[in-house]
Amino acid sequence: MRAIIQGGVRPGGTVEVSGAKNSATRLLAAALLTNGTVELTNFPTQLVDVGHKANFVRACGGQVQFDDVANAVTINASDYQCTELDDFDYPIRTTYLLAAGQILRSGIAKIPYPGGCKIGSRGYDLHIMVWERLGCVVEEKPDYIEIRADGGFRGAEIRFPISTVGGTENALLCAAIANGRTEIVNAYITPEIEDLIDLLGRMGAQIEVSGTSHVTVTGRPDLSGTRMAVMPDRIEALTWITYAAMSGGSLLIKNVPFKSMQSPLLYIEAAGIDLLKNADSIYVHPDCIRGGVIQPFEVPCGAHPGVISDMQPFYTMLGLVATGVSRVIDYRYPERVGYVKELARFCPENALKAEIGKITIQGPNRFHAAEATSTDLRGSMALILAALCADGRSVVNDAHMALRGYNGLAAKLAAVGAHMTLEPTAADAAMSE
Repeated sequence: MRAIIQGGVRPGGTVEVSGAKNSATRLLAAALLTNGTVELTNFPTQLVDVGHKANFVRACGGQVQFDDVANAVTINASDYQCTELDDFDYPIRTTYLLAAGQILRSGIAKIPYPGGCKIGSRGYDLHIMVWERLGCVVEEKPDYIEIRADGGFRGAEIRFPISTVGGTENALLCAAIANGRTEIVNAYITPEIEDLIDLLGRMGAQIEVSGTSHVTVTGRPDLSGTRMAVMPDRIEALTWITYAAMSGGSLLIKNVPFKSMQSPLLYIEAAGIDLLKNADSIYVHPDCIRGGVIQPFEVPCGAHPGVISDMQPFYTMLGLVATGVSRVIDYRYPERVGYVKELARFCPENALKAEIGKITIQGPNRFHAAEATSTDLRGSMALILAALCADGRSVVNDAHMALRGYNGLAAKLAAVGAHMTLEPTAADAAMSE
């Protein structure tokens, strides 16, 4: 998939932030832990990642029904079980979250190997540790990972050597249906994980959080169905704020999750951008930029409650239009700099310098039309933003990466006056055959 973009248009109007990708895909996995029906509202139904995960669930007997108009999904996993598929080639990074539902009904799970963004090493050894601590035998087969747990998961202590979002999510799902009590030590509690804990609690799981990193779960194999709204996507909200500020546009951004964005918004405001806010919306207008100039800044990226690594590319974009030298430092995923080489195609020479863990930006810059290729989800969206701000026709290859995290992206851009057309490529046609 490639994006054809006619840039140079200042956006104007209203855009609504969708449900968070990093919550929605986890809640879908949690819905597999009950034979009852789970309905999730404010759900980003059109995300590529969501579609791949739903296809795997259906292939294994589960029912997943999307309502694109109502932004909702209904899941009934009473027939979801371990299945020997002809093809385990599913481009899902969080495949490990699909194991618990199969273990619940079959005592064995067969899941694809994790796939997704290439932003540095992201192994699944901690997930194997979780399964083994809960009494499983794990075997890595040529086409899939096999997890055996005769009699189901058994409660135990899971002590993570490092803070891990995925490991915490997997541990919560497995512990929620385990026999006995599980303690998760050095858990990483993000807003999206709080959303997961909320849903599991509504389903009947007993989960206690102590402090910011210790979780106790009393397992229950007979969880029930429920209904819940997915939290808004804090990364998408930051994306629209950045786009409005760097393009000179006027955007009313609705459904903003302020509670989970306190630190990111502080850095935006420190760069000289006065954000006009109400209870759940932000308005960005050229008059919001104090003195008409975005100030240079230095932003450290890492873990919540600070600026998370997924937000890093959008501060890079802001730095490109700031007056002076800005620096973006990534402590959590220091190798998340691959997109910078492609982004530089839209910029004057020497505007960007990338090294492991740090990006140095010299601004202000005017973007020019170019052709570039996506390297990862958030980097892909950065390329699209650059193309939107450049005069003339640009092409962003592998734009499907951005569609993994931005629900209804083309329609939202069209609604605020931006021009982006998505075109399938020969590779897309081959994959669909």
